[in-house]
Amino acid sequence: MPTPAKGPRLGGGAAHERLMLANLSAALFEHKRITTTLTKAKRLSPYAERLVTFAKRGDLSSRRRVLGLISDKGIVHELFTDIAKAVENRDGGYTRITKIGNRKGDNAPMAVIELVLEPLSPKQAVVKEATTAAATAAPAEEAAVEEAPVVETPAEEASEAPAEEAPVVEAPVVEAPADETK
Repeated sequence: MPTPAKGPRLGGGAAHERLMLANLSAALFEHKRITTTLTKAKRLSPYAERLVTFAKRGDLSSRRRVLGLISDKGIVHELFTDIAKAVENRDGGYTRITKIGNRKGDNAPMAVIELVLEPLSPKQAVVKEATTAAATAAPAEEAAVEEAPVVETPAEEASEAPAEEAPVVEAPVVEAPADETK
């Protein structure tokens, strides 16, 4: 067995790992959730997310790239129609890995990897709207402050003092009437 170019590979050679990841991703897209070892799930996650990103583009070139990796046209069609539409508002994080314990036979750590097809939570949508609203409101507030006219009070007009020694004008203190209900 030849030594891999970059670190250890799943199953031996680089070609075998590519085929294994393609088969795992096809099973993931078909069933939306698969159970595998933790190591395979961690290797599969970026691979599958990249394929979902191609599916979100939706053009012919992306479809051909995915068809070069997954040979089943039905699964690729499902990826480009159903899965891509379900995650169109999500910027990333299309997969979720959950550890489920060890396998009985060889004590290998197992995990469930699944597609995250739920819509974004309302809290995340509100936070996103608030940040965009704050970003658009900040320039509008700065413009309003610059455009606000300066109104001179009669006390400022009457004072003939130099600018360095501007008089301090105190506002009259108004006391609130005491509550006399007993």
